[in-house]
Amino acid sequence: MEDLSLIMTLAGSLGAALVCGYITLRLGLSPILGYLMAGLVVGPYTPGFTADGRLANQFADVGVILLMFGVGLQFHVEELLAVRRVAIPGAVGLSLAATVLGAFVGVAYGWGWPAGIVFGLALSVASTVILTRVMAESGDLQTKAGHIAIGWRVVEDLLTVLVLVLMPAVFAREVGGWGLVLAVVLALGKVAVMVGLTFLLGNRLIPWVLDRVAQTRSRELFTLTVLAIALGIAVGSVELFDVSVALGAFLAGMVVGRTEFSLRAATEALPMRDAFAVLFFVSVGMLFRPKFLLESPGLVAWTVAVVMLAKPLAAFAVVAPFGLPLRTAVSVSLVAGQIGEFSFILATVGEHLGVIDERARNAIVAAAIASIAANPLIYRLVDPMTRLLGRMLKRPAPDGVPTRLGAEGAAGDRDGEVDGPSGARFRSVIVGYGPVGRTLARLLRENRVEPVIVELNVETVRRLNADGTTAIYGDAARRETLESAGVPDAVALVIGSSTMQGTAETIRHARELNPSILIFARSAYLREVEGLREAGADVVFSGEGEVALSMTESLLRHLRATPEQVDRERARIRAELLAGLPDPDSIIEGRELPAARDGEGEHAAASEAR
Repeated sequence: MEDLSLIMTLAGSLGAALVCGYITLRLGLSPILGYLMAGLVVGPYTPGFTADGRLANQFADVGVILLMFGVGLQFHVEELLAVRRVAIPGAVGLSLAATVLGAFVGVAYGWGWPAGIVFGLALSVASTVILTRVMAESGDLQTKAGHIAIGWRVVEDLLTVLVLVLMPAVFAREVGGWGLVLAVVLALGKVAVMVGLTFLLGNRLIPWVLDRVAQTRSRELFTLTVLAIALGIAVGSVELFDVSVALGAFLAGMVVGRTEFSLRAATEALPMRDAFAVLFFVSVGMLFRPKFLLESPGLVAWTVAVVMLAKPLAAFAVVAPFGLPLRTAVSVSLVAGQIGEFSFILATVGEHLGVIDERARNAIVAAAIASIAANPLIYRLVDPMTRLLGRMLKRPAPDGVPTRLGAEGAAGDRDGEVDGPSGARFRSVIVGYGPVGRTLARLLRENRVEPVIVELNVETVRRLNADGTTAIYGDAARRETLESAGVPDAVALVIGSSTMQGTAETIRHARELNPSILIFARSAYLREVEGLREAGADVVFSGEGEVALSMTESLLRHLRATPEQVDRERARIRAELLAGLPDPDSIIEGRELPAARDGEGEHAAASEAR
């Protein structure tokens, strides 16, 4: 029965999450909202199937570990330093303001200051997942506003990790005065030792282990290794240092993220994180009692007001003195009006410590559902609110879009916020660096097109990077790898390996990321050509077909056939072997690479001469 309960809980939770997530996504909302609703569907407070709450919580614990591992893996100090002037004081100021407001709400409902503070901390943390989705859909993620917002969330995440470490020391015992100070100092000392040992040993041992596993070229073994590292350090943090698994998982992610294997770890191991993260959100939704909305409508209303009204206003007040473009200030402020995964983690820890009760947790879940659903819609008001505030502050630009808030200078409109390209050269992505990849990379360089190599041979990647060629270690069949390689801005994608797994998936991802990109693919067999063309490839070269063409041309020339006879037989073989597919030259006619269009480079000139 235990095994059956496990299977039913897993199947029921994932099935409900699939249906609810799909519905919310089709409605233009975050799938996280759907996962929370799925928890409500399989929870004990609604009729029908009821999942095993104890097993769901165990799945949720794994989800927390992998979520924190992902946060550490994607943590980049450079991103934070680039916007530190605004992100650090902004995150600290907003966290303090939201915590204080939430604490007052808790105290007003008779919880006491400790519970109020934990409640306020949970309301102060916005979801990076929601933020990224909302700003990406609006085209603002790569703008100045997007960089500041991401840096802001990074600081919030770090503060939350610190809070998770200190909560057991502060709330798990009845101490005060110097006893509390001693407990906090002891906790911080343990954390310092753990961090030191993790980075000291991890920077040597973990890259060595990942390097040996990567050389096996086994995807399953690599994924297993990354998961073992994440779970092992998380468990070790509890057993050896008596700190939270969240901190251990975060540090494990940071250590792996500092290695050259970070991209592959993110693309291959973290899909497992996504599955358990879904179960985490489902488990949170299972705890929500719908009748609570009728029992405590005032508490829910005040909680939602703090998250969706007070936080954006506080964020705007914090960024106002920094002289940012007004649209940037409005964007950063509006996207802060939501809460997500870290809020649930804080609430779960607070409830386990006995600091907050069911009322606080239900209020947090209700506010999360409301803010996750509404934030994408509210963010669409960025431009109208910017114009309104511009008129109120009398700082409109000539085109009617406000410039800066609290500073003089050049206009800071939306176009001015977008980062320019790193250089004037065009970019092309080559998957695989065998004989085909090497030849094409040299050809592109000579035509002033920058090649970016995607390879699964770590030694090749190291050698290329040492020689000054941009190379990425990762699986091209993963969307994240193509994004990191620059496919969204590339002029061409060349798949130079005929034995690569997931070629069609790579083509589909590339076409979604960049509809205008020119895609050259290679297949081993003729039967694969049509499938790759249907996936979105512009040109597909088949090993069987090209060998047949080359051997036919060579044989005809040896028999002293005329050029017209060679061309006629070439067309005939193409019609027979490639089922009438057009000649590659006719497919790409008018779609040459930019350097070739400009006639630059020896090969471009030769091409034009032909």
